[in-house]
Amino acid sequence: MVKQPETVHYSVLKDVNFPADIRGLTLAQLNTLAQEIRDLITLTVASCGGHLAASLGTVELTLALHYAFNTAQDKIIWDVGHQSYAHKIITGRKEDFKNLRKQNGISGFPRREESPYDVFNVGHSGTSISAAAGMTEAACLKGASYKIIAVIGDGSMTSGMAFEGLNWVGDRKKNMIIVLNDNEMSISENVGAMSSYLNRVMTGHKITTLKADIKRFLKSIPGVGGDMIKFAQKIEEILKTLMVPGALFEEMGFTYVGPLEGHRLDHLIKTFENIREMTGPVLVHVITKKGKGYSFAEQNPPSYHGVAPFDVQTGQVIASSSGIPTYTNVFGRTLVKLARTDSRIVAITAAMCEGTGLNLFSQEFPNRFYDVGIAEQHAVTFAAGLATEGFIPVVAIYSTFLQRAYDQIVHDVCLQKLPIIFAVDRGGLVGEDGATHQGLLDYSYLRSIPHIVVMAPKDENELQHMLKTAVDCGQPVSLRYPRGCGAGTPLDEVLTALDIGKGEVLRGGTDLAVMAIGSTVLPALAAANRLAEEGRDISVINARFVKPLDEELILKTAAAVGTIITVEENVLQGGFGSAVLELLAEKSITGVRVKRLGIPDEFVRHATQAQQRRRYGIDEEGIMAAINEILTSESFRRPS
Repeated sequence: MVKQPETVHYSVLKDVNFPADIRGLTLAQLNTLAQEIRDLITLTVASCGGHLAASLGTVELTLALHYAFNTAQDKIIWDVGHQSYAHKIITGRKEDFKNLRKQNGISGFPRREESPYDVFNVGHSGTSISAAAGMTEAACLKGASYKIIAVIGDGSMTSGMAFEGLNWVGDRKKNMIIVLNDNEMSISENVGAMSSYLNRVMTGHKITTLKADIKRFLKSIPGVGGDMIKFAQKIEEILKTLMVPGALFEEMGFTYVGPLEGHRLDHLIKTFENIREMTGPVLVHVITKKGKGYSFAEQNPPSYHGVAPFDVQTGQVIASSSGIPTYTNVFGRTLVKLARTDSRIVAITAAMCEGTGLNLFSQEFPNRFYDVGIAEQHAVTFAAGLATEGFIPVVAIYSTFLQRAYDQIVHDVCLQKLPIIFAVDRGGLVGEDGATHQGLLDYSYLRSIPHIVVMAPKDENELQHMLKTAVDCGQPVSLRYPRGCGAGTPLDEVLTALDIGKGEVLRGGTDLAVMAIGSTVLPALAAANRLAEEGRDISVINARFVKPLDEELILKTAAAVGTIITVEENVLQGGFGSAVLELLAEKSITGVRVKRLGIPDEFVRHATQAQQRRRYGIDEEGIMAAINEILTSESFRRPS
């Protein structure tokens, strides 16, 4: 049984609710506070799941930033937000933290509507520097003097957007601070007592003032002053290149500070207090350890990145008793099976090897596996390059992240009709991760692109056959499947390619037809079977394809029953239901009633997947209710 966070006694944390409360604490009290925050984070995530390793690694960094800067007047932008739990705890949400990621509870990511200390909504990587740059320019335009601090991890720094932001900020020379939270590199020799001391000293007011005074003095010397400054700068650049890991950032226009040991509060606080008084763009390099303070997370950070509820004592995830494999697992195993007989298949991920199920592929075919880091645009165009040379790239990526590479899908893949397979994981409602991570747009943003096939399986067995279909078809394909376990459907040993653009009639009926796609098919079938016990005769069609549609089947069904309900785990605008309506309009079909079930025009907040599906009426009960509403309405008429 997981110990509940509210049952634990906290000696310092009990009196800390806002950043102002920590600024009067002694160093010993701050270190105790850091440990208590770690305990609270660990126990809470063990109970409700969440992003553990990253948040454990940034506790001291969070405390130091809020101690040294006047938040929320000074603004901290957390990149992605995986590391923001300590920030939430000390910014007025300690009592609500037990409801982390729960329906009507606090979000797992910074959200502006939640707190004035959350100054920018995040969830995708690489955005913090650009957002901070915009806030910095806004401060200049308003004549304000508050500080802007972007905190970005080394993984997010691989994002192209991050380098775009660095390029801009370095060129503008405005007052802005970037904290590079480096939690992957080992602590080098540069990190230690001497390095920390030098960084504290060299960022102090006296030293920075002295450097400015010397520069002004040299400039005043007629004839030789300018040359002396240039010579001194060249010597400084050479030494930095040889001795300082931040030479790249210096070349881009930043004052580089670091690397600093990220778990030494005394060093961090003093350095940030000094940096607070500096002008121009500053980059602070901080070395932290993911999972700090919880041994299981320290030893295996990827497993505790986004973790389900687990036992604190053993570190073991509290597994479902069903024993049913996840869609992700079935995808990964099927891809390996196909790759054994087809050497053209290569696999690509954007820093999500385990999360996308490609770990098995990477182990069996290391020379055909590519992890490009958090660089979705590069992943897609890299795949396009491979495809032009005869390979079949499978780009495994979450739906919410695939949208970052939309331009590349259009121009580099579909325009060239390249046989690239987008294995779109986490398609549909994803639950507790909230608005930034829901995969609810891909049907809509993909089906408008020429040459691409868009399909989704009703269960894990159909997923196998669809992956085989995608490999064989020789054109761009989006294969979308949901988060979580499959339906428990037995898996066929022999894989068979499906007919592109052909749906499947699962149940005949004369009252009305439910046309469902992907994860909504089985709930629709269950609803129809239950209603059959009440004398309702409902047809159920597994559409299989959003693009191309099975036009013949749809038109035949419309003529036979006169009333259609479409169901999809996607936004209604431009989705599967819209495609059906467009077909009926194009064929001048009148007199057919169509009701669409899906996600309305809003962003979906965090809750469990079951709660989200219930809210939007796309679970079994919701589909039953929609059918009954139509069948009992005065306007309902069966076709003559």
